[in-house]
Amino acid sequence: MHNPTNKVLVIAPHLDDEILGCGGVIAYHLSIGDRVNVCFVADRVYNHIYDKDAVETQRRHALDAQKAIGYQSAHYLCLHDERLDTCAQDIIVPLEEYVYKFRPEIVYSPYQYDNNQDHQAVAKAVQVVLRPLAAVFVKRWLMYETPSSTEQAPNIISPMFRPNTYCDIERYLETKLNAWKCYKNENRCYPHPRSSRAIQALTMKRGMEAGLANAEAFMLVREKYA
Repeated sequence: MHNPTNKVLVIAPHLDDEILGCGGVIAYHLSIGDRVNVCFVADRVYNHIYDKDAVETQRRHALDAQKAIGYQSAHYLCLHDERLDTCAQDIIVPLEEYVYKFRPEIVYSPYQYDNNQDHQAVAKAVQVVLRPLAAVFVKRWLMYETPSSTEQAPNIISPMFRPNTYCDIERYLETKLNAWKCYKNENRCYPHPRSSRAIQALTMKRGMEAGLANAEAFMLVREKYA
């Protein structure tokens, strides 16, 4: 039975990952009365250079996306993009502090074998923060895929993303795409995976896997029943 007061946390390595991987499921949770918070781990850099103005622009885009989709709160850890893999403790300490303050029942985090060192670092940190004997309040934990990162990982080295849980987002697809359009600096032209057309194509593919028109797919890591 659904608990209408569920607290849902989406952990996003970068500003835009929350919409790419979870835009539809965020809208779904909001539609059934859940509270959704997003924790952004790093401020993005462009051409490997930190630019304060670019960061502020990205923050505005994230706020526009938040308004478009309607989730309640965004939290920024303000860590360094492209350097998250240098020290796990730099992620674990502030992330753990926030997770234990918010105490979510449901958590969405990036796939651990993405073709992005920051995504991998965040995924490993989440694994520590959500260890079963510590984060006992977490009832459900899922990993999401990020277009242009997850599918780019070479299968000869790491396991491919193999979803086992699907969310029907037919009713929320337009909301997801509208929120994605807010990230003007990240939008690309088809056939780039970060184009609106490609994002919709992925939701159709995932939908077909589950007998749905459009879906977002996840790997269920752990689930507890009362």
